[in-house]
Amino acid sequence: MPGPSPGLRRAFLGLWAALGLGILGFSAIAQEPFWADLQPRVALVERGGSLWLNCSTNCPRPERGGLETSLRRNGTQRGLRWLARQLVDIREPETQPVCFFRCSRRTLQARGLIRTFQKPDRVELVPLPSWQRVGENFTLSCRVPGAGPRGSLTLTLLRGTQELARRSFVGEPPRARGAVLTATVLARREDHKANFSCHAELDLRPHGLGLFANSSAPRELRTFVLPPDTPSLVAPRLLEVGSQRPVSCTLDGLFPAPEARVYLALGDQRLNPDVTLEGDTVMATAIATASEEQEGARQLVCNVTLGDESRETQENVTIYSFPAPLLTLSDPNAPEGKTVTVTCTAGTQALVTLEGIPAAVPGQPALLQLNVTEDDDKRGFFCDATLEVDGETLSKNQSTELRVLYAPRLDDSDCPRSWTWPEGPEQTLHCEARGNPEPSVHCARPDGGAVLALGLLGPVTRALAGTYRCTAVNVQGQAVKDVTLTVEYAPALDSVGCPERITWLEGTEASLSCVAHGVPPPSVSCVRSGESEVVEGLLLVGREHAGTYRCEAINARGSAAKNVAVTVEYGPSFEELSCPSNWTWVEGSGKLFSCEVDGKPEPRVECMGSEGASEGVALPLESSNPGPSDSMTLSDLTPGIYLCNATNRHGSMVKTVVVSSESPPQMDESSCPSQQTWLEGAKVTALACAARGRPSPRVRCTREGSTQPLQKLVSREDAGTYRCVATNAHGTDSRTVTVGVEYRPVVAELAASPPSVRPGGNFTLTCRAEAWPPAQISWRAPPGALNLGLSSNNSTLSVAGAMGSHGGEYECAATNAHGRHVRRITVRVAGPWLWVAVGGAAGGAALLAAGAGLAFYVQSTACKKGEYNVQEAESSGEAVCLNGAGGGAGADSGPEAGDPAESPAGDDVFSIQLTAA
Repeated sequence: MPGPSPGLRRAFLGLWAALGLGILGFSAIAQEPFWADLQPRVALVERGGSLWLNCSTNCPRPERGGLETSLRRNGTQRGLRWLARQLVDIREPETQPVCFFRCSRRTLQARGLIRTFQKPDRVELVPLPSWQRVGENFTLSCRVPGAGPRGSLTLTLLRGTQELARRSFVGEPPRARGAVLTATVLARREDHKANFSCHAELDLRPHGLGLFANSSAPRELRTFVLPPDTPSLVAPRLLEVGSQRPVSCTLDGLFPAPEARVYLALGDQRLNPDVTLEGDTVMATAIATASEEQEGARQLVCNVTLGDESRETQENVTIYSFPAPLLTLSDPNAPEGKTVTVTCTAGTQALVTLEGIPAAVPGQPALLQLNVTEDDDKRGFFCDATLEVDGETLSKNQSTELRVLYAPRLDDSDCPRSWTWPEGPEQTLHCEARGNPEPSVHCARPDGGAVLALGLLGPVTRALAGTYRCTAVNVQGQAVKDVTLTVEYAPALDSVGCPERITWLEGTEASLSCVAHGVPPPSVSCVRSGESEVVEGLLLVGREHAGTYRCEAINARGSAAKNVAVTVEYGPSFEELSCPSNWTWVEGSGKLFSCEVDGKPEPRVECMGSEGASEGVALPLESSNPGPSDSMTLSDLTPGIYLCNATNRHGSMVKTVVVSSESPPQMDESSCPSQQTWLEGAKVTALACAARGRPSPRVRCTREGSTQPLQKLVSREDAGTYRCVATNAHGTDSRTVTVGVEYRPVVAELAASPPSVRPGGNFTLTCRAEAWPPAQISWRAPPGALNLGLSSNNSTLSVAGAMGSHGGEYECAATNAHGRHVRRITVRVAGPWLWVAVGGAAGGAALLAAGAGLAFYVQSTACKKGEYNVQEAESSGEAVCLNGAGGGAGADSGPEAGDPAESPAGDDVFSIQLTAA
C-alpha cells in the first residue's frame, strides 16, 4: 500500500506545529496576560528628520502611560490603551525610546531603537601640490565629514576613471560617523594634468533604503621633470658697441617643456628671447645689442624655471668700441702727371697699415705720395687697422680708388681694324676706347652713310658690310681709326641661278650648271640621285639623263642643297605590252581598252574604227584624255579593226588594233527552271539547265550536302536541292534547283477500331495512303449500310450503332495522276459480336461472290434524302455520289487493277469524296 504524499505530510507537520505554538502561547498568557508594545521597534531616520512612534498596551484599564525619550516632540495623540507621538529634528546617532503603562500595580515596558544616517553630502579631496616632481610620491587624502553610519560607507580614490584605492568601513560602531581615506601615489609623466577625485557611497539597501553616492570636485595634478644640468648658453665672447649678435640658451630633458619659462639678460638689460620647443628640449634665442654705456665686461645670464625649481647659467661678455679706419686721397680725380697724397688714420688705440707699411706707433696716421700716370687710373689703395681686446686681436680695413684723367686711346685689342661677322645671329658691335673720363665712340661711313650701333645687340645683315671711321672723344682730347666690316653668309641657290626644273630634248647637247650666292664665294657640284659621280661639261642628251640631280653649294659659313628635276622629252612610240594589237572585250566586265604610249610630254591617244561595222566608231580608252569616247557606253562597243593615233609636240605614230568580244556565263528561269519534277522508277536524266555565254559555258549540277552519285533509276531519296554552276573563261554563274520526286499511290494501312464491337456499338475504319502528289481517298460500302460518317479528307469512315446491314466488305481506293491502288476490309455480323477480317484481293473476291445474293446497293437518291451523316472537315469540300466502278480510275490502279473483286461490273457503288475548294 503506498504511503502518504509529501504534500499531505507537510500539512500534518504544520498542524502539529500550530497546536504546539498555541499551547505555548496559552501558557505564556496565563503567566503574563498584559504587555506593552512600541512601533516601530527599530527605525533608521535621516539626520534632522522626524518619526511617529506608537505606544500601545492590551491592559483593559491602564492607570497611566507614556513615552520616555530625549528627542524633541512635535505632537501627541492619545487613546485609552495607546499613545502616538511625533519626534522631530532627530540628530542623535542612536537613541532608545521607552514605552510604558501602569497596569494592576505593575509597570509594562517596551523599548525601541532609533538610529540616524547622514548622506555623503560633503566629499572633500585634500588639495594637491601645485607642482609634483616625476618619480616622487605624493599623498591623496579624502574626507567625508558627518556621513554615516560609518559601517555602511565605502570610499574610493580615482585617477580619472582608474581606481587607485578603495576602503569599506564595515564593522565600525553604529554610532561612528564620518570617514577618511589616504593613499600614497607615485607621480608619473602621464599624470600631468590628470584629474584626481574621491567617490563616497552610503549603502543603506540592507535597511530597506537606497544607495547614496557623491564625488568630490576633481583636482588637477601638474607633474614636471627638471634635470640637474644647467642650461647650455651660446654667446659671443666679444661684442662691439652698436653691433647685434645672436645668443641662445638650450636645456634638454624638460617635462612638460611648454611650461618652462626662460629668462635672458645681458648685464642689466633684459632680452626678449624667441622660445622654440623640440620634444623635451627648450631653446631660447635672442639678439644682444651693445651700447656705449655697457662698454666693458658684462655677464650674460640664462635662467630656466619649471614647476617650483630653476636652473641658471652665466657667461662673461666683453663689450668694446673699434671704429673703422679713415682712408683719404688729396685729389681723387687727378690729371695725368699730378702728385697725389694718400692718408690712413684710425682710433687712438689702433695701429694702421697703408699698402703694407705700418705707422710708427698706434694712434699715428700712415702717409703715401705718388706722381700719377695713365697706369694709376682705377688703382686701389688699402688701409688696415688692428686693435687688441681681451687678449684677442681685431682688425678692420678700408679701401679707395684713384681716378687719373687722360685723352682717349683706340687700341687694336678693343677696336680691331678688320671685323668679320656671320650673317643672321644677333651680335653686339664693340669698338671701345680707353680714357678718363670714359670716351664716347662713334663709327660711321666716311661718305656720311650708315652708322654702326655700338654696344647694342642687333642682327647682322649684308647691308652692314663696308669701311667705317670710328672717333673717340672726351674732355682730354680725341682719337680716330678706320675699320672694315665683312659680313659672311651661307650659300643660297635661287630659281634664277639654279632652276628647280630643266627640260632637255633627246638627241641635243646640254650642260647642267648652277650658280650660288654667298660670302666667301661657294663651290657648286651636282650629282644624280643614287650616284656619286659629279656631272660636268656638255652631254649628248638621252632618255637616261632624265631624273633628279642634287646640287650642293659649300663655303665656310655653311652649305645649301637643291634638287633639280631634269626632264628629257621625245616623240611617241607604241609598245605591244602597253598597247596590244589584239584585244578581247568581255561583256559586262566594265573594263576599257588600255593603250599606253611612251612619249614626253605624254602623247594624246585616239582609236577609231577603220572598216566594217566599226568604221568611224571611237574605241573607249582608259586614258583620261578628253575625246569622242567619253559619250560612248560599253554596250555600244563594236568588235572590229581600229587605228590608234598617238601625238605630242615632237611627232605622232599610228597602230592597228583588232577588237573581239566575249561574255561570261548567264542562267535564268527560262534556261534553268528553279522547280523540276522526276517520276519514281524512271531513268535518271540530267537536270534541264543550260547557260548562255562566249565561249560556251560548261554546266554541272550537284546535290547540296551529298557527294554520292545518282542511281540509274529515280527514287524518292533523290528529291532535294541541287546547285547548278555554269563556267567559262570569264567567270561563273549558278542557280539553285529544287527537285521533287512524284510516285504512284499505295494504301499503306487499312484498319478497324475497335477490333471487336457488339451490335449497336461504334467502330471506325482508317485508310492511310502514301502518294505524291497526295492521293484522293474514296470508299465503297456494303449495300444497305446507312449512316456512314467520313472525315474531311475521307481517310476515316465511322459507324455509330452497328447493325447487321453494316456487315460486309469495305473498300478504300487511293488515286493520283500516276495511278490507283485499292485495299479491302470485310465486316461480318455473326451473332452478338461484330467480326472483322482483312484480306487481300483474292479473299475479297471470294467474300464478294459468297454474299452476292444478299448484297444491295445504296441508291444515289440516299444522298439527297440526307440518310448519310457527312461532316465538314477543316478544309472545305462537298460530298458527291458516284455511280460506277470507283470513279473510273480502276484501269490505272496499279498491281491490283485487274482484280474482278475490286470493281464488279454493273454494281452501284457509293463513295464520298471531299474536293478542295
